[in-house]
Amino acid sequence: MSVVVASDEAVTIGDPQPARDWPRPSPWLVIIIAAWALFGLAASLWLVPQAWWWFAGAGIAAVALLDLLLLRLLPTPAARRELPEILPLGVEREVSLELRAPRRVRVDVHDLHPGAWFAKGLPRRMTLPRDRIIRFDYRLRPSERGNASFGRVQLVLHSPLRLWRQSRLAGESRTLRIFPNFAPLTHLALLSAEQASRMVGVHIKRRRGEGTDFHQMREYREGDSLRQIDWKASSRVGKLISREYQDEKNQQVILCVDTGRRMLARDGELSHFDRTLDAALVVSYLALRQGDAVGLFASGGERRWVAPQRGMGAIDTLLAQTYDLQPQPVATDFLAAATELSRRQRRRGLLIWVTNLRDEDSDDMLAAIRMLQSRHLVIVASLREHALDTAANSDVHELEDALRAGAAARYLQQRAAVHDALRRQRITVLDVTCEELPGALVERYLRVKREGLL
Repeated sequence: MSVVVASDEAVTIGDPQPARDWPRPSPWLVIIIAAWALFGLAASLWLVPQAWWWFAGAGIAAVALLDLLLLRLLPTPAARRELPEILPLGVEREVSLELRAPRRVRVDVHDLHPGAWFAKGLPRRMTLPRDRIIRFDYRLRPSERGNASFGRVQLVLHSPLRLWRQSRLAGESRTLRIFPNFAPLTHLALLSAEQASRMVGVHIKRRRGEGTDFHQMREYREGDSLRQIDWKASSRVGKLISREYQDEKNQQVILCVDTGRRMLARDGELSHFDRTLDAALVVSYLALRQGDAVGLFASGGERRWVAPQRGMGAIDTLLAQTYDLQPQPVATDFLAAATELSRRQRRRGLLIWVTNLRDEDSDDMLAAIRMLQSRHLVIVASLREHALDTAANSDVHELEDALRAGAAARYLQQRAAVHDALRRQRITVLDVTCEELPGALVERYLRVKREGLL
C-alpha cells in the first residue's frame, strides 16, 4: 500500500479495489430478456413463427453487445472531494464533490465515506455534460472519533441505451482525523468568561474584590467589606481606599477521565466517554481563559498523560492527544491510577475525575481519593445513564414495567449509597447525566476559584 501526501495536505492511500467492476445488466435489459423468453414460450406453442423468436434474440444480442461496447469505451469521469482534514465528532458538515466527464454520461454518484456515519444527499443520479464541472454538496455527521478512512468516489455509469451499468472508482482515498466536538469552543471564544459560563448553564455569583490575588487599589465603594480597606493608603489621600483582589491564576487543573468499560455506555449516538471528552474541552477552555494550567490523565483501559499547560494553545494539544483515545472493555483499577497520577502530578492542583461509579467501586475509589487528597483537591463526577431515570420514573401498567422500574430504582439507590459514602469522607461527588456534565463541572470549578480552595 502506497502513501503519498496530496496537495491539500490530506493523506492519500492506494485503494486495493479495482478501478472498475464488470458491467452488469440494467433492469431494462432484464425486462427485455424476460419478454423475449415469453415470446419464446409463444413460439414453442406455435402461436408465432419460431423464426421470429430467433431473429428477435439475435437483434437483442446485437444491440446489447453494441451498448456494452459503448459503455466500456466511456472514459471514467474525474472526481474531486473537498472537506477539512479535521472534523468534530457528532457535528454535521458539508462535503463537496466535483465531477467532470470528457463525454456526456449518466451516472449514479456515491461517496465511499465510513459506513456508520450519517449521510444526507447521497446517492445522487445525474447527467454529466461534456467537459463541464458539476459540483454538489451533501451532509455528513461523524459518529466515531479517531482516524477515519474515505474510499474513492463510486460512480455507476449507465450505457448510452441504458441496458448496462458499470461501477467505477474515481478521485482519491483519504484519511481524516475525527476530534472531540470542538465546535462549541468557537462560540465560547467570542464571549466573555461570564457569558461563556452562562452559555454552558452556569451563573457566576461575583464577589467584588474578594479573590485571592491582589489586583489593584481603588476608591471605596458601597458594599466593600471592612477588611478590604487599606487604612494606610486611606490616611495618605484623605479618603477611603479599598484593595481589590481577583481569583488566583496559574493554578493546576487536571481532567482525569476513565477509559475502562463503564465509559462504553451510550446515551443516544455518543458514548459516555465521548460526552466526557466534550465536557472536558469546555472546562479546559474556561480554565485556560482564567489563567490556569490544564492537563489530562486517562486511565482504566488505554492510559495517556498530558502535562498541565497554560495558554490557549493547550486546547490544540488536548485535541491532538485525545482524538484517538478510546475506552476499552476492561475493569478500571482506581488505586493504580491514583498511584500513577500522584507520581506524575507533584504540584497541588484540582483533580476532576470523571467516571461511572458502581457499588463495587466504593472501597477502591475511596482508597484512591484518600491517597490523592493528601496533596490535591479532588472532585468526582459520576455519570448516570439517562435510561435509568426514564425507567425509574416511567408509568407502570404491566408486570414487566414494574420489574423494570424496581430494578432501576434499586440500582440508583445503590449508586446513591456509594456517593454518600464518599461524601461522608468530605469528597465532592457530582451525580449527573451526560447532558448535565459540562455545566456541573464548570460550576464546580468556578466555585473552587471563588472560594480559594486551592
